[in-house]
Amino acid sequence: MAYAKLGRDSAARKALLRDLATDLIINERIETTEAKAKELRSVVEKMITLGKRGDLHARRQAAAFIRREVADEETGQDAIQKLFSDIAPRYEDRQGGYTRVLKVGPRRGDGAPMAIIELV
Repeated sequence: MAYAKLGRDSAARKALLRDLATDLIINERIETTEAKAKELRSVVEKMITLGKRGDLHARRQAAAFIRREVADEETGQDAIQKLFSDIAPRYEDRQGGYTRVLKVGPRRGDGAPMAIIELV
């Protein structure tokens, strides 16, 4: 399968995608470059599919990738719990296509094409 290198070695690329995926799960909408958004889409779709499966093995696979950040201060819910309890049930009857990438134009500093990626 082809993928974008994003100007990083494999460890840095994996760390970047883990951080972006965790942020997208917590905030449900983030702004990043187009290339990162397109790569992130694939990762997040797989995580939501794991969330829809909902068994222990799927939870452990998601936990191995998603960072353990607090998603909701009031309830103490972390990103993995939010994925499995809030996000995955929303897409129970949807077969893929959980994210949307919207192009927003170039970044002011360096002209990099920017995009918003959000959960549908």
